[in-house]
Amino acid sequence: MLHDLPLGRALRRFRLLHGIKQGDVAERLAVTQASVSRWESGAHLPEPAMRDRILAMIAARAGNDADAALKRLIETSTAPVHLVCDATHRLLAASPARVAGWPGGADAFLDRSLWRFASPEIIAAEEGLADRGWYDRPFQRLEFHTGHNGNPVIAVLPSTMRWETVPLADGRIGRITTTIASDPV
Repeated sequence: MLHDLPLGRALRRFRLLHGIKQGDVAERLAVTQASVSRWESGAHLPEPAMRDRILAMIAARAGNDADAALKRLIETSTAPVHLVCDATHRLLAASPARVAGWPGGADAFLDRSLWRFASPEIIAAEEGLADRGWYDRPFQRLEFHTGHNGNPVIAVLPSTMRWETVPLADGRIGRITTTIASDPV
């Protein structure tokens, strides 16, 4: 679920990349600077309604003309690859090889979080990102092995995955997810 994602770290990265102070974020959200500080440190979690407001503020979008080339590269790739918002896991673009077998193709999942389809290994990798400094810098890369997610809608099969972050035109961060090696069946 989205509430399991490290929203505070993503908020901090968004703020630092945009040169925004905690006080400015607090003013935008009508909370105290101390609340923003506690969220970023992980000491407290925002209430669900506030989470939604934070996610709306930091969520990446790849719908503008400046990101058209990136989307086109993803959507025409022969590799199984997709682009999501790094903070929310909302699908921004996917290759035909990635969506083969998805009911309704990519269009059925665009702008929707793919987090509910995560395998246990993907969840574990996500939980370790903060310790790796993932949210402290815009260019990150991680390769790891994942098992099956057991989901019939969007199946994650045993494979080696690569995550790479990419800044989008609006200054937010996207994550390119590529299956680089599938396990033999």
